[in-house]
This record gives sequence, C-alpha cells and structure tokens, in this order.
Amino acid sequence: MILMKPANQRVIDAARAGGLTIAIKTHAQSTRTAEEAAKACGCDVGQIVKSLVFQGKASGSAILLLVSGANRVNEKTVAKVIGETLKKPDAHYVRTLTGFAIGGIPPFGHTTPLKTFIDQDLLAYPLVWAAAGTPESVFSMEPQALATATGATVIAVT
Repeated sequence: MILMKPANQRVIDAARAGGLTIAIKTHAQSTRTAEEAAKACGCDVGQIVKSLVFQGKASGSAILLLVSGANRVNEKTVAKVIGETLKKPDAHYVRTLTGFAIGGIPPFGHTTPLKTFIDQDLLAYPLVWAAAGTPESVFSMEPQALATATGATVIAVT
C-alpha cells in the first residue's frame, strides 16, 4: 500500500475548499512528465495537464498555464494574449509560489494565488489528468470543471 503524502492532502483540501471531490491515484512509477503520466493513467498524452509556472517579464507577476501534455507553449503567442512577455523562473521561485516541486505541481492549492490560463485543447477531452502534489500522483476531472475551479481563462498556447 502506498501512503498519501502531505502534499496530496493539501491538494485534496484545496479541491474540497473549491467544492470539488477528487480521488488521487498514486503510482509506483513516476508521473513527472506528460508521457510518464499518460502511460501510468492509460490515456492520451493530450489528456495530461501540465501546470507550468511563468513570470511576467515586466510585472514580475506569476502566471500559471495549464497546458495539454501534447502541446508546447509558444511564449510569443501567449504573451500577445496576456499582454506581457514571459520568462521561465527557477525551481526555487516555483516551489516558493506554489508550495510544490516541479513535476508534481497541481492546478490548484498553491501557497500563492496565481493568475491562471488553460489551454483550449484540454477542453476537447471528456476527462483530463493533473498532478496531485507529488511526482507520482495524479487525479482526474472534467476539463471545464478544472477551468472553473481555477478561475482560468481559456487560451490557445501553441
């Protein structure tokens, strides 16, 4: 039996606070990358939600992009939509803002509220899988419910 970690409990608590019920699945293998997560979940890589933290270059504001595992972020396209050039912060910055390590960052439950955008391609799936606080745990939910729960603006990221 695999025990639930405190990070998983924080994700469950954040989901409950947002009126959601989620079931976390912890795997023996890593779910750190979209490919690993898709294999563990038995789903299409496009159904994996990558929670990517960026920083606005001018404002310094943190920005969370919830991206389909099949897509790479076109930073120029996203910058036009959000009105600011993006830069990639270091792992320490990301962990400080979210409370989670890269590879396990969930779409909600962060230490600091983040302005959030969701990849329109995720909405094409009936169910998506997101990290649940650790690099080996995930949960599933309907993508529209995820967008609503995170207050995300739907955008094209490619």
